[in-house]
Amino acid sequence: MNLKKVSDGLHKLNTSQIIALGFAGVIFVGGLILRMPFCSAPGQAVTFPDAVFTAATSVCVTGLSTVVMAVQWSPIGKAVILCLIQIGGIGLIALANMIFISLRRKISLKNRRIIKESYNLDEMGGVVAVVCNVVKCVFLAEGIGAVLYAFCFVPEFGIKKGLVNAIFLAVSAFCNAGIDLFGETSLSVYVSNPLVNITTIGLIIVSGLGFIVWWDLWDKFRKVLRKELSPSRVFRVLRLQSKLVLTMTGILVFSGAFLVFIFESGNPSTLKGAPLGTKLMASFFQSVTTRTAGFYTMDQSLLSTPTVIISLLWMFIGGSPMGTAGGVKTTTIAVLILSIAAYLQGKKDVEVYGRRIRESYLRSAMVVAGTSVLILFTMTVLLSAVMPGVDLADVLYEITSAVATVGLSRGLTPQLNVAGKWIVILTMYLGRIGPLTLGTAVVMRVRNRPGSTTHLGEEDIMIG
Repeated sequence: MNLKKVSDGLHKLNTSQIIALGFAGVIFVGGLILRMPFCSAPGQAVTFPDAVFTAATSVCVTGLSTVVMAVQWSPIGKAVILCLIQIGGIGLIALANMIFISLRRKISLKNRRIIKESYNLDEMGGVVAVVCNVVKCVFLAEGIGAVLYAFCFVPEFGIKKGLVNAIFLAVSAFCNAGIDLFGETSLSVYVSNPLVNITTIGLIIVSGLGFIVWWDLWDKFRKVLRKELSPSRVFRVLRLQSKLVLTMTGILVFSGAFLVFIFESGNPSTLKGAPLGTKLMASFFQSVTTRTAGFYTMDQSLLSTPTVIISLLWMFIGGSPMGTAGGVKTTTIAVLILSIAAYLQGKKDVEVYGRRIRESYLRSAMVVAGTSVLILFTMTVLLSAVMPGVDLADVLYEITSAVATVGLSRGLTPQLNVAGKWIVILTMYLGRIGPLTLGTAVVMRVRNRPGSTTHLGEEDIMIG
């Protein structure tokens, strides 16, 4: 093989192609490593589809699992899974460039352009600092989470196992991976534990906001401390990205928790008879985890039908851009809702918080949402075809969870046949790279396309 030709071919790839191939490569290599005997616990052999499935659910930070993580894998296997989760959470591009930085290698212009486009930054200056800040923020948040979890798990499991569980869960929660080492019950045994609930909810929400929002809030917080900014004006001076993300996150978290509380409080299979505090924590947990985390404190197969419908919608929306969350993203849904409202009012421009949203972002939102719906529909049909007799609600829940990289299941994942496993693997992969690469590709293509001076003739069509 001519390595020069391979190298030249790689240099010709655009950002979207590099991201797509990078994730596919890590999943394949991760599957091969997990297939090795030393990654499985004694007496626990693993098939190649299950190994690839585990690698995919880790790198795509999803959380669906065809095997019991706590039983199937050896300490080495669990360490490999943790590394794959971290790669998927921080981002392949960020980690690759951090290696270059740690080796004191110069970041090429092409790599800087890749970072700029993958994080959808406006300019190329300071992209290396962005990567460093992302990694620092991730490790800081995971460290705080691990310390808080340790207060609960060390007394329960002992120092060694308690710390392992604390670190693993902190990384998994912040990366929105939804993978834990507690067996088949996830965090249901901690449904009434305030420390575990609040820490997990906090990690999921914070990581789901996105790093740009973090830095924007931190910048305004510092100005408040220096008395350069009044606390009452903080929200007003935030970037539009931060305002949309915080608004949508607040609406989804609190409205979701309220609806779950209403629908599940009388459900004898879940929260009926539970103390008020447990009902509130479980409701908030369900509202937050459906937006891409994958942990659960209530058995998803026992939820009432209205809660299942709400969970499907919340999973599809997901978190926010430039974070570890999946889904079509809060800003995508916000832009679509705002555009519909503007068109119904007869407005030419889409406006919010005193700003006009560019047409390129409207197009990107439509492409991301439309493509996600298409993937969701196609994969639901395929999984239903290869898994005859399975309830449609279970199939739709499984595929929505996979395409939004959430990880919640109504018990279908362990029952998947070989064809079903590969379908869900592909769905998780497309769900992880799809919105990211498509959104970036559409925006960059519109920005770089020169304005056209010719227009085709118009003709009326009927809509609706």
